[in-house]
Amino acid sequence: MDAVACSISDLEVAINFWRERSPSQGDELALCQEASALATLYARMIVTHAESFFINDQSYIVRAAIAVAQKELAS
Repeated sequence: MDAVACSISDLEVAINFWRERSPSQGDELALCQEASALATLYARMIVTHAESFFINDQSYIVRAAIAVAQKELAS
């Protein structure tokens, strides 16, 4: 399988998709599972000054959240 890279901009789009689809809830304004997983990756990228990442290197939840966001936004 070919390595597929995503940019930090792609990640931002996916995070915003999930935040709109499943807004933060409760007094603590907790993110949904998908947005939380993506936000963790985003934070790691900011700290390490990374501009892109390989999807295949990520957890299942990150891969699935990105795939769903990309599919929904493309339609």
